[in-house]
Amino acid sequence: MAKVLAHFSITRTGDDYVLQIEDEDGETTEFVASFDQLDLITEAVEEQLDADEDDLLSVDGDEDADDAEV
Repeated sequence: MAKVLAHFSITRTGDDYVLQIEDEDGETTEFVASFDQLDLITEAVEEQLDADEDDLLSVDGDEDADDAEV
């Protein structure tokens, strides 16, 4: 079962970054990532949010069209 994200932080350590992720139970996991890896994560998040936004906007647009027909 997936854990629920409670908090995360990113700090720079030399040439790398430390991602610290805490779940709702207080369990913390740390990952070391390079700049390029963080960049890939950023791109993946942006792509997902853009796709979700498009889906949400099309649903809102459908609802507005239904309201206009009444």
